[in-house]
Amino acid sequence: MPIPNAQAIMLPLLDVARDQEDHRLIDAVDLLADRLRLTDDERRKRSSEGQQTRFYHSVFLARKHLTKSGLLEDPVRGQFRITELGRRVLESGPSQIDRAYLRQIEESGIATVREPTSLDPEPNTAITPEEALQDAYETLRNSLADELLGQVKQASPAFFELLVVDVLVRMGYGGSRKDAGEAIGQSGDEGIDGIIKEDRLGLDIIYIQAKRWSSTVGRPDVQRFAGALQGKRARKGVFITTSSFSREAVQFANSIETKVILVDGRQLAALMIDHGVGVRTDASYELKRIDSDYFPE
Repeated sequence: MPIPNAQAIMLPLLDVARDQEDHRLIDAVDLLADRLRLTDDERRKRSSEGQQTRFYHSVFLARKHLTKSGLLEDPVRGQFRITELGRRVLESGPSQIDRAYLRQIEESGIATVREPTSLDPEPNTAITPEEALQDAYETLRNSLADELLGQVKQASPAFFELLVVDVLVRMGYGGSRKDAGEAIGQSGDEGIDGIIKEDRLGLDIIYIQAKRWSSTVGRPDVQRFAGALQGKRARKGVFITTSSFSREAVQFANSIETKVILVDGRQLAALMIDHGVGVRTDASYELKRIDSDYFPE
Protein backbone atom coordinates (compact mmCIF):
# COMPACT_ATOMS: atom_id res chain seq x y z
CA MET A 1 0.00 0.00 0.00
CA PRO A 2 1.12 3.61 -0.43
CA ILE A 3 3.00 5.00 2.57
CA PRO A 4 0.50 7.08 4.60
CA ASN A 5 1.02 10.83 4.55
CA ALA A 6 0.93 13.14 7.57
CA GLN A 7 -2.82 13.79 7.35
CA ALA A 8 -3.61 10.06 7.30
CA ILE A 9 -1.49 9.57 10.43
CA MET A 10 -2.87 12.41 12.58
CA LEU A 11 -5.80 10.49 14.08
CA PRO A 12 -3.84 7.23 14.67
CA LEU A 13 -1.00 9.23 16.27
CA LEU A 14 -3.40 11.06 18.58
CA ASP A 15 -4.90 7.71 19.52
CA VAL A 16 -1.43 6.44 20.48
CA ALA A 17 -1.31 9.22 23.10
CA ARG A 18 -4.78 8.34 24.42
CA ASP A 19 -3.24 6.85 27.60
CA GLN A 20 -2.02 10.37 28.61
CA GLU A 21 1.52 9.06 29.06
CA ASP A 22 4.71 10.53 27.57
CA HIS A 23 5.69 8.87 24.30
CA ARG A 24 8.90 8.97 22.30
CA LEU A 25 8.45 9.78 18.63
CA ILE A 26 10.65 6.88 17.50
CA ASP A 27 8.52 4.44 19.54
CA ALA A 28 5.34 5.87 17.99
CA VAL A 29 6.79 5.37 14.51
CA ASP A 30 7.35 1.65 15.16
CA LEU A 31 3.95 1.23 16.84
CA LEU A 32 2.07 2.94 13.98
CA ALA A 33 4.01 0.94 11.39
CA ASP A 34 2.79 -2.24 13.10
CA ARG A 35 -0.79 -1.00 13.38
CA LEU A 36 -0.89 0.03 9.72
CA ARG A 37 0.80 -3.24 8.67
CA LEU A 38 3.58 -1.57 6.72
CA THR A 39 5.90 -3.95 4.92
CA ASP A 40 9.65 -3.98 5.58
CA ASP A 41 10.23 -2.13 2.30
CA GLU A 42 7.69 0.56 3.24
CA ARG A 43 9.31 0.97 6.65
CA ARG A 44 12.78 1.39 5.12
CA LYS A 45 11.91 3.64 2.16
CA ARG A 46 13.81 6.90 2.46
CA SER A 47 12.41 10.39 2.04
CA SER A 48 13.60 12.65 -0.76
CA GLU A 49 16.17 14.15 1.61
CA GLY A 50 17.48 10.65 2.37
CA GLN A 51 18.11 11.30 6.08
CA GLN A 52 14.93 9.73 7.47
CA THR A 53 12.42 7.21 6.21
CA ARG A 54 9.33 8.54 4.46
CA PHE A 55 7.10 7.07 7.14
CA TYR A 56 9.12 8.69 9.95
CA HIS A 57 8.84 12.00 8.10
CA SER A 58 5.05 11.59 7.87
CA VAL A 59 4.76 10.85 11.61
CA PHE A 60 7.04 13.79 12.41
CA LEU A 61 4.84 16.17 10.39
CA ALA A 62 1.67 14.74 11.92
CA ARG A 63 3.00 15.41 15.42
CA LYS A 64 4.05 18.91 14.36
CA HIS A 65 0.55 19.80 13.14
CA LEU A 66 -1.17 18.25 16.18
CA THR A 67 1.16 20.14 18.52
CA LYS A 68 0.61 23.42 16.68
CA SER A 69 -3.16 22.99 17.08
CA GLY A 70 -2.87 22.22 20.79
CA LEU A 71 -3.87 18.54 20.67
CA LEU A 72 -0.39 17.36 21.66
CA GLU A 73 2.37 18.94 23.70
CA ASP A 74 6.11 18.32 24.04
CA PRO A 75 7.09 17.64 27.67
CA VAL A 76 10.73 17.18 26.61
CA ARG A 77 12.54 17.15 23.29
CA GLY A 78 11.67 14.09 21.20
CA GLN A 79 8.60 13.18 23.24
CA PHE A 80 4.91 14.07 23.17
CA ARG A 81 1.74 13.59 25.17
CA ILE A 82 -1.91 14.36 24.67
CA THR A 83 -3.47 17.59 25.98
CA GLU A 84 -6.90 18.08 27.50
CA LEU A 85 -8.06 19.47 24.16
CA GLY A 86 -6.65 16.43 22.37
CA ARG A 87 -8.48 14.12 24.75
CA ARG A 88 -11.75 15.95 24.06
CA VAL A 89 -11.17 15.63 20.33
CA LEU A 90 -10.75 11.85 20.65
CA GLU A 91 -13.90 11.63 22.78
CA SER A 92 -15.84 13.45 20.03
CA GLY A 93 -15.12 10.47 17.75
CA PRO A 94 -13.87 12.14 14.55
CA SER A 95 -13.68 9.91 11.48
CA GLN A 96 -10.50 11.69 10.43
CA ILE A 97 -8.27 14.57 11.42
CA ASP A 98 -6.82 16.69 8.64
CA ARG A 99 -5.69 20.29 8.24
CA ALA A 100 -9.24 21.58 7.72
CA TYR A 101 -10.27 19.96 11.02
CA LEU A 102 -7.24 21.36 12.83
CA ARG A 103 -7.87 24.83 11.46
CA GLN A 104 -11.37 24.81 12.96
CA ILE A 105 -9.90 23.82 16.33
CA GLU A 106 -7.29 26.59 16.13
CA GLU A 107 -9.97 29.16 15.33
CA SER A 108 -12.53 28.00 17.89
CA GLY A 109 -10.32 26.59 20.61
CA ILE A 110 -12.84 23.82 21.28
CA ALA A 111 -13.24 20.25 20.12
CA THR A 112 -16.89 20.52 19.07
CA VAL A 113 -16.18 21.20 15.40
CA ARG A 114 -17.98 19.81 12.40
CA GLU A 115 -16.51 17.10 10.22
CA PRO A 116 -14.61 18.45 7.19
CA THR A 117 -16.25 18.07 3.80
CA SER A 118 -14.98 18.02 0.24
CA LEU A 119 -16.36 21.57 -0.17
CA ASP A 120 -14.06 23.02 2.49
CA PRO A 121 -11.33 25.27 1.06
CA GLU A 122 -7.74 24.21 1.60
CA PRO A 123 -6.64 25.81 4.86
CA ASN A 124 -3.77 28.25 4.83
CA THR A 125 -1.61 26.45 7.36
CA ALA A 126 2.05 27.18 7.81
CA ILE A 127 3.78 24.37 5.97
CA THR A 128 7.08 24.48 4.14
CA PRO A 129 7.28 24.23 0.32
CA GLU A 130 8.96 20.85 0.76
CA GLU A 131 6.03 19.60 2.85
CA ALA A 132 3.54 20.90 0.27
CA LEU A 133 5.47 19.19 -2.51
CA GLN A 134 5.60 15.93 -0.54
CA ASP A 135 1.85 16.04 0.15
CA ALA A 136 1.08 16.80 -3.51
CA TYR A 137 3.31 13.92 -4.63
CA GLU A 138 1.61 11.48 -2.25
CA THR A 139 -1.84 12.64 -3.38
CA LEU A 140 -0.93 12.08 -7.04
CA ARG A 141 0.63 8.72 -6.24
CA ASN A 142 -2.44 7.54 -4.34
CA SER A 143 -4.69 8.61 -7.21
CA LEU A 144 -2.46 6.79 -9.70
CA ALA A 145 -2.52 3.66 -7.54
CA ASP A 146 -6.32 3.71 -7.54
CA GLU A 147 -6.42 4.05 -11.33
CA LEU A 148 -3.87 1.26 -11.78
CA LEU A 149 -5.76 -1.13 -9.55
CA GLY A 150 -8.96 -0.38 -11.44
CA GLN A 151 -7.28 -1.21 -14.75
CA VAL A 152 -5.78 -4.43 -13.39
CA LYS A 153 -9.13 -5.63 -12.05
CA GLN A 154 -10.70 -5.15 -15.49
CA ALA A 155 -7.96 -7.12 -17.26
CA SER A 156 -8.21 -10.81 -18.13
CA PRO A 157 -6.67 -13.49 -15.90
CA ALA A 158 -4.10 -14.22 -18.63
CA PHE A 159 -3.03 -10.56 -18.75
CA PHE A 160 -2.84 -10.51 -14.96
CA GLU A 161 -0.38 -13.41 -15.04
CA LEU A 162 1.79 -11.49 -17.51
CA LEU A 163 1.58 -8.40 -15.33
CA VAL A 164 2.76 -10.38 -12.30
CA VAL A 165 5.67 -11.65 -14.38
CA ASP A 166 6.63 -8.12 -15.44
CA VAL A 167 6.55 -6.85 -11.85
CA LEU A 168 8.67 -9.72 -10.52
CA VAL A 169 11.19 -9.40 -13.36
CA ARG A 170 11.50 -5.64 -12.81
CA MET A 171 12.17 -6.42 -9.15
CA GLY A 172 15.07 -8.64 -10.18
CA TYR A 173 13.49 -12.09 -10.05
CA GLY A 174 13.26 -14.71 -12.77
CA GLY A 175 16.11 -13.70 -15.04
CA SER A 176 14.60 -12.63 -18.37
CA ARG A 177 10.94 -11.99 -19.11
CA LYS A 178 10.97 -15.01 -21.42
CA ASP A 179 12.27 -17.34 -18.70
CA ALA A 180 9.78 -16.01 -16.17
CA GLY A 181 6.91 -16.19 -18.63
CA GLU A 182 7.62 -19.84 -19.29
CA ALA A 183 7.67 -20.57 -15.58
CA ILE A 184 4.43 -18.98 -14.48
CA GLY A 185 1.08 -20.50 -15.27
CA GLN A 186 2.56 -23.88 -16.02
CA SER A 187 2.04 -25.67 -12.73
CA GLY A 188 -1.62 -25.04 -11.95
CA ASP A 189 -1.84 -27.87 -9.42
CA GLU A 190 -2.35 -27.99 -5.68
CA GLY A 191 -2.98 -24.25 -5.41
CA ILE A 192 0.20 -23.19 -7.22
CA ASP A 193 -0.09 -21.02 -10.33
CA GLY A 194 3.56 -20.91 -11.28
CA ILE A 195 7.21 -20.79 -10.32
CA ILE A 196 9.92 -18.25 -10.87
CA LYS A 197 13.65 -18.09 -10.18
CA GLU A 198 14.70 -16.12 -7.13
CA ASP A 199 17.73 -14.77 -9.00
CA ARG A 200 19.22 -14.82 -12.48
CA LEU A 201 21.25 -17.94 -11.70
CA GLY A 202 18.24 -19.85 -10.44
CA LEU A 203 19.81 -20.70 -7.07
CA ASP A 204 16.36 -20.99 -5.53
CA ILE A 205 12.76 -21.22 -6.69
CA ILE A 206 9.79 -19.15 -5.57
CA TYR A 207 6.28 -20.53 -5.99
CA ILE A 208 3.52 -18.12 -6.98
CA GLN A 209 -0.20 -17.85 -6.46
CA ALA A 210 -1.74 -15.03 -8.56
CA LYS A 211 -5.46 -14.35 -8.13
CA ARG A 212 -7.41 -11.54 -9.82
CA TRP A 213 -10.14 -11.48 -7.21
CA SER A 214 -12.54 -8.86 -5.89
CA SER A 215 -13.45 -10.69 -2.67
CA THR A 216 -11.19 -10.83 0.38
CA VAL A 217 -8.68 -13.68 0.46
CA GLY A 218 -9.23 -15.67 3.66
CA ARG A 219 -7.10 -17.96 5.75
CA PRO A 220 -8.27 -21.18 3.99
CA ASP A 221 -6.90 -19.91 0.64
CA VAL A 222 -3.52 -19.03 2.14
CA GLN A 223 -3.49 -22.27 4.09
CA ARG A 224 -4.02 -24.30 0.91
CA PHE A 225 -1.17 -22.42 -0.74
CA ALA A 226 1.11 -23.09 2.23
CA GLY A 227 0.16 -26.77 2.14
CA ALA A 228 1.02 -26.92 -1.55
CA LEU A 229 4.43 -25.40 -0.78
CA GLN A 230 5.07 -28.06 1.83
CA GLY A 231 4.10 -30.71 -0.70
CA LYS A 232 6.78 -29.32 -3.02
CA ARG A 233 9.27 -29.03 -0.14
CA ALA A 234 9.44 -25.36 -1.04
CA ARG A 235 10.67 -22.74 1.41
CA LYS A 236 9.29 -19.59 -0.23
CA GLY A 237 6.06 -18.47 -1.85
CA VAL A 238 4.31 -15.29 -2.95
CA PHE A 239 0.52 -14.92 -2.93
CA ILE A 240 -0.53 -11.95 -5.09
CA THR A 241 -4.11 -10.74 -5.38
CA THR A 242 -5.96 -7.69 -6.65
CA SER A 243 -8.16 -7.66 -3.53
CA SER A 244 -7.09 -7.85 0.13
CA PHE A 245 -6.26 -10.43 2.79
CA SER A 246 -8.27 -11.02 5.94
CA ARG A 247 -6.66 -10.49 9.34
CA GLU A 248 -6.73 -14.25 9.91
CA ALA A 249 -4.94 -14.86 6.60
CA VAL A 250 -2.18 -12.41 7.52
CA GLN A 251 -1.80 -13.89 11.00
CA PHE A 252 -1.55 -17.40 9.57
CA ALA A 253 1.11 -16.40 7.02
CA ASN A 254 3.16 -14.80 9.79
CA SER A 255 2.88 -17.82 12.08
CA ILE A 256 4.15 -20.60 9.82
CA GLU A 257 7.74 -21.63 9.22
CA THR A 258 7.45 -21.49 5.42
CA LYS A 259 8.09 -17.97 4.13
CA VAL A 260 4.83 -16.82 2.48
CA ILE A 261 4.66 -13.20 1.33
CA LEU A 262 1.20 -11.72 0.84
CA VAL A 263 0.82 -8.93 -1.73
CA ASP A 264 -2.60 -7.29 -1.86
CA GLY A 265 -3.98 -4.98 -4.52
CA ARG A 266 -2.68 -1.77 -2.95
CA GLN A 267 0.82 -3.20 -2.55
CA LEU A 268 0.73 -4.51 -6.11
CA ALA A 269 -0.17 -1.06 -7.43
CA ALA A 270 2.67 0.47 -5.39
CA LEU A 271 5.15 -2.06 -6.81
CA MET A 272 3.96 -1.28 -10.33
CA ILE A 273 4.58 2.42 -9.74
CA ASP A 274 7.97 1.89 -8.08
CA HIS A 275 9.23 -0.42 -10.82
CA GLY A 276 7.64 1.26 -13.84
CA VAL A 277 5.12 -1.41 -14.86
CA GLY A 278 2.06 -0.01 -16.65
CA VAL A 279 3.07 3.59 -15.93
CA ARG A 280 5.21 6.24 -17.60
CA THR A 281 6.89 9.40 -16.37
CA ASP A 282 5.23 12.62 -17.51
CA ALA A 283 7.47 15.01 -15.57
CA SER A 284 10.14 14.95 -12.89
CA TYR A 285 11.39 17.61 -10.50
CA GLU A 286 14.68 17.92 -8.67
CA LEU A 287 14.76 19.42 -5.19
CA LYS A 288 18.08 21.21 -4.76
CA ARG A 289 19.71 22.86 -1.75
CA ILE A 290 22.67 25.11 -1.14
CA ASP A 291 25.98 23.21 -1.18
CA SER A 292 27.66 24.67 1.89
CA ASP A 293 30.91 22.88 1.04
CA TYR A 294 31.21 24.93 -2.14
CA PHE A 295 31.25 28.34 -0.45
CA PRO A 296 34.05 29.59 1.80
CA GLU A 297 33.24 30.17 5.46
